[in-house]
Amino acid sequence: MMAAEHSATLGDMLPTLRGRAQAMATLAPATWFRVGGAAELLLRPADADDLCTALAALPPEVSVTPIGAASNLIVRDGGVHGVVVRLGRGCNAIVVEADGVVAGAAALDATVAEHAAAAGLAGLEFLCGIPGSIGGAVAMNAGAYGGDVATCLDWAELVTRSGELLRLPAARLAFAYRHAALPPGGIVVRARFRAVPGDATVIAARMAEIRASREATQPVRARTGGSTFRNPPGMKAWELIDAAGCRGLIRGGAQVSDKHCNFLLNTGAASAADIEGLGEEVRRRVHAASGVVLEWEIRRIGIPAGRPEAVT
Repeated sequence: MMAAEHSATLGDMLPTLRGRAQAMATLAPATWFRVGGAAELLLRPADADDLCTALAALPPEVSVTPIGAASNLIVRDGGVHGVVVRLGRGCNAIVVEADGVVAGAAALDATVAEHAAAAGLAGLEFLCGIPGSIGGAVAMNAGAYGGDVATCLDWAELVTRSGELLRLPAARLAFAYRHAALPPGGIVVRARFRAVPGDATVIAARMAEIRASREATQPVRARTGGSTFRNPPGMKAWELIDAAGCRGLIRGGAQVSDKHCNFLLNTGAASAADIEGLGEEVRRRVHAASGVVLEWEIRRIGIPAGRPEAVT
């Protein structure tokens, strides 16, 4: 477990910032699953410059973990060592240009899609179907409904672990399926997306179609973390999970969704250990049934604590 004294020491390492730094800050309310322990130090920089100042002052051995909108994240029950960074208003500006959109990392994906649509720009509709923020979308090459970040990103600005602000073209990020090769410790703060002029009616209809599909097929009103596992090449993770008999599987307060079985749910009293343990049980059963090893798409951070309930 983390000591409050150590947390105070981390805070003492920081210079005067315009943002906020809070020791032993509970993270569960910030996550979509509503589970997890505390951050040893939660840093909310005022903007990218504030983040540069903070990271430049922290010794290299101090771990720094960005969490974004925490929509595709499990924070483990024992909390997170080091500094957790969450960007806010100073990094959520959206600027529409003639052939694209520049968005801060804290801007929500759906909001960026809406700004593009309002300006009659096509090509970013898929973002309205992705829960989360732009920083996370770039970091994991988020995609859905026929689009992904790799196909439309021009550049991304990042703050390195040493506190340097870099602008990297998309080609430097070596995008792959649900992956971007960010510099080690780099935190996305802004990005530019290409778009093309389009028919506003067609754009609006496509976004309505995406939203309706998501509402009909995914547990969007539940405490969930989005797609749990990556799709293996040529396969659908949910089909493998269903075939392995995992639909509706329960561990403690966690459940595999009956509506879409590549989603895990907090039914109300789950711990992070319940949710992660249920995911590992799904992986075990899928491997036993099909020989396929599912890879986590949900990011898991922090220190495990306690033992999960048995699977039923």
